[in-house]
Amino acid sequence: MNNVFKTTLLLTVMTLLFMAVGRALGGQNGMLLALCFAAVMNFISYFFSDKIALATYRAQAVSREDLPRVYNIVERLAQKVGLPTPKVYVIPTDSPNAFATGRNPQHASVAVTQGILNLLNDEELEGVIAHELGHVRNRDILISSIAATLAGAITWLASVAKWGMIFGGMRGEREERGGGGVAAIIMIFLAPLAAILIQLAVSRSREYGADDTGAHWTGNPYALASALAKIDAYSRRAPLVASPSTAHLFIIQPFLGGFSFGNLFSTHPPTAKRIERLTGRPAEFFQPNS
Repeated sequence: MNNVFKTTLLLTVMTLLFMAVGRALGGQNGMLLALCFAAVMNFISYFFSDKIALATYRAQAVSREDLPRVYNIVERLAQKVGLPTPKVYVIPTDSPNAFATGRNPQHASVAVTQGILNLLNDEELEGVIAHELGHVRNRDILISSIAATLAGAITWLASVAKWGMIFGGMRGEREERGGGGVAAIIMIFLAPLAAILIQLAVSRSREYGADDTGAHWTGNPYALASALAKIDAYSRRAPLVASPSTAHLFIIQPFLGGFSFGNLFSTHPPTAKRIERLTGRPAEFFQPNS
């Protein structure tokens, strides 16, 4: 299934989900209002999802003069594989992580945290950036950015509806629709769950693909494996707190602020499995670079 079809399918499913929520909460008028809202969100998601994701984590644009170490790696890799050089951003946190976003290679951005710059050596950092550029080349960034924006929006919509019902704002409408109130309550709790599950459906396998692409481009899978091991270990001590709607963007799953239902909501394959695929041996026998 190519990524253009996946993107279209994701937007369609999310639109139908919005309409179902609107129908449950406001009948026919609610469904029409939700359709209009979905159309606006689809537009925003396509053209501005990258900016939303970067703003969410207070990412700051940097120039070559500000960060020559990263720019040298980004430009070298982009030139090697024939990609436009993406913009570079730094996230002001000590937790090590990184992500790529944008609607296509011509509008791509790579964001790295200050923590990852302090933690990794140049070879490991090159492996991480190659992984993120792998997402750009594989056209994963549009899908992941749209999923983040729409999943966040549907969760927000359900949250607003929940509080509206709690404070009695929808009491009259529930009485008019009879059993509609039950459907509304069900949708309020199921809509965020469905949104997140749709988001996860396009997430986990992409990480393996980006790992393979990045390792191939650098010719050094051990450097990426070492980077993953270090980031995973350090992130447990200094976690980056993220919302479930954007967790899938990062190279290592960030901390979800207590929102956890085990592997069901894991946006990434286990780091040990990724290391094993890269090195060809069990992760417990792999030692990251010092």
